[in-house]
Amino acid sequence: MNNLKLESLIELASILAKQNDFDEILRLITQKISSLLNAETALIMMINPRTRETIKTLYKEGEGNADEQYQFIHKYFSGWVIDHKYGFVSKDIKDDSRFNQSLFKNVQLKSIMCVPFSIEDIVIGTLLLLCKADEVKFTEDDFLFLNKFANIVSPYLRDVNKLQPYFAAPFPNTILIQKYEVCGLLGKSERFIQLLHTIESAVRSDVRVLLEGKSGTGKELIAKAIHKNSLRNDKKFVTIDCGAIPANLIESELFGHIKGAFTGANYSREGLIEEANGGTLFMDEINNLPFEVQAKLLRVLQEGEFRSVGSNEIRKVDVRIIAASSKKLKDLVDQKKFREDLFYRLYVYPISVPTLDERREDIPLLTNHFLKKYSQQQKKQAEMLNESLFEFIKNHTWSGNIRELDNFVERLVTLAPREIKILVADILPVEYRKEWQKIEAISPKEIPGNSLENNLADFEAKLIRKALLECDWNQSKAAFLLKISEPTIRYKIKKLGISKPDN
Repeated sequence: MNNLKLESLIELASILAKQNDFDEILRLITQKISSLLNAETALIMMINPRTRETIKTLYKEGEGNADEQYQFIHKYFSGWVIDHKYGFVSKDIKDDSRFNQSLFKNVQLKSIMCVPFSIEDIVIGTLLLLCKADEVKFTEDDFLFLNKFANIVSPYLRDVNKLQPYFAAPFPNTILIQKYEVCGLLGKSERFIQLLHTIESAVRSDVRVLLEGKSGTGKELIAKAIHKNSLRNDKKFVTIDCGAIPANLIESELFGHIKGAFTGANYSREGLIEEANGGTLFMDEINNLPFEVQAKLLRVLQEGEFRSVGSNEIRKVDVRIIAASSKKLKDLVDQKKFREDLFYRLYVYPISVPTLDERREDIPLLTNHFLKKYSQQQKKQAEMLNESLFEFIKNHTWSGNIRELDNFVERLVTLAPREIKILVADILPVEYRKEWQKIEAISPKEIPGNSLENNLADFEAKLIRKALLECDWNQSKAAFLLKISEPTIRYKIKKLGISKPDN
């Protein structure tokens, strides 16, 4: 067994022993094993501990469909393992004579492994790994490792009192939401609450954390929240953006240097790692860390010691590293762009940070928060957004995530007249107006006192206007899109007073 993988198993067992959040135990197990064995999807299925009659997927990590066909296949494999009390590995499930081939002919599955979680020879659940890609095939060595992995984590899944609630209805945790609001983490969506549970568990474990998520998702805020609520909160929280510092300077920035170490080193300087001693060092975009500096950081993580640039003196340090990356480090390891040994040292407590698109229910809450914040900062009267502008914000794709939404609301407040309390779409920046027109065209509005006939006419006008916008106001194409005749669309355009807006 690879020594790095063995060390990862030992670290995982140490973390699980300190956990009392069962959902976090499930997340750590699936995320760790999917990364270690390059699985596209990892699933934990457990047997109802009270009845022993039903199984349920409790946690899924990675890609994979949730449709009925896939759910059936998941249960099929788990049922096979539970029935036989041993696992299996299949390089190509469609050519495996142990299973009913007809089930998989229309499913994009390739290599599969499944092993039981067992306690005292009683199967309590299964761990299922799936791969679709032709180039990825699980091996016998992978299967042996998966069995060892399952043996190590099974004892942490046996608690009936913690397992039983998963077979009942869940309930929200408002206390957790309130706790992290003061850290600037806002939201109420299911995905956001899952993230808060993960953060809370990281707080209780004084181990390295790896935050992976798209740019603008709030990774630095999460790192600050973990530090603030940890036992290190009386020490410094130090940050470094590994992508913003030139490669020839980052070593000195991290480890410090002595006078005369290089041209321009006119005095000795303490590095950020030493500055964060006893506290937390947040290393943002660690994927940009140069290879030669990665080796020195590895020594800090392994031995808790370092040497400043130009110095022979070894210094001891006790610092918690929270690393963040907008790219998956495991992919960079596979591409030989990041050290494998450093990856495993950092990948102790992984947290996947969701995009804003994955927690769209939180957009109104975040929007109102930013509106209040910037209105106060700029001493303006803005209190709310009108309906059409709010509809635009809810439907827009925020590729820059929370950072982009924050910037957008700040621009709106900046463009708004000082005395205006309700912001309208007229102040939208130019690059957003065409998209707003499309959304506005199909967004029905309730007009007080309007009859049903008038409201229907208004909605019909919006549908026609949207079709015209999509067809560059070509009436023939718009009629075809709406499945009506050209004379009909011309009649309705005239009747409903639809006109092409000025550009």
